[in-house]
Amino acid sequence: MGSVRWAFRCGSWTPSRSDWLLAARCIQREEKDRIGQFVFAKDAKSAVAGRLLLRRFVCERMGIPWSQISLERSPRGKPYLAAPLKVSSDSGPKQPAWSFNLSHQGDYAVLAAEQGMQVGVDIMKTAMPGSSSVPEFFRIMTRQFTVYEWSVIQSAGSEHQQLATFYRHWALKESFIKAIGTGLGFNLQRVEFHLTSEPLTAGHALHQTKMYLDENEEDDWIFEESLLDADHHVAVALGPAEKPGSAPLHPSLPTPTTFTLLSFSDLIASASPLTDEDPAYWDSFQMKAEAPQRQRQ
Repeated sequence: MGSVRWAFRCGSWTPSRSDWLLAARCIQREEKDRIGQFVFAKDAKSAVAGRLLLRRFVCERMGIPWSQISLERSPRGKPYLAAPLKVSSDSGPKQPAWSFNLSHQGDYAVLAAEQGMQVGVDIMKTAMPGSSSVPEFFRIMTRQFTVYEWSVIQSAGSEHQQLATFYRHWALKESFIKAIGTGLGFNLQRVEFHLTSEPLTAGHALHQTKMYLDENEEDDWIFEESLLDADHHVAVALGPAEKPGSAPLHPSLPTPTTFTLLSFSDLIASASPLTDEDPAYWDSFQMKAEAPQRQRQ
């Protein structure tokens, strides 16, 4: 069984001209064009990093040459490998299929992948609401959490601690929805999370949190939680795969996997250019503001 947890810090990445143009050459043309339309540099960097994370994973862990990787998007925008090549030997045992998922928010882009399980990942940065007080923000978000979850959030301590607990719950819910591929139509009050009492610390992943779906505990789902730094919480949902050849979840909890922070050199270590260099792509990137004014403050 295989597990991959990778993170790239987009927020502190200041690409040089050569790095940005090389990155643009190493993703599919349609993705390059889509990312080029982004208004803010922060979003463009996060999207490029996500595509490079995904291509590196497919190349290095699934054994498909970089130039032969074809990624497409589902109607809900979830990336998937189109017409994957057969990379395993007929004589060897059949390996469980990989599932993968991406998320980017705050200063990071992250990838989680697992063999034989459904996987969803979500990252959230703890930040003060931009246009309202914390109580008003919570009032607006009331319907997204159960009464029990609100009791946990609002008893967490200071406003910052309450926000951190809020975003921790939010990341858990999003990771589950992304794993099952339901999208925006899912009623978030159907799922309720009971957090472990063990505190979250950077560099250490927890997996004791429990999920209740329609008030029933879901023993087949595992949730890994970790901190990339003091402000960035990541949740990974691992559930039973539905495809043939998938492996059932082991009755004992697997060791949770921590995220490995990659550099830009790591992202492109296996890359090969797919298109010619486009100097205008750098010129366009340089003209973009880093982020909206509220995010820069």
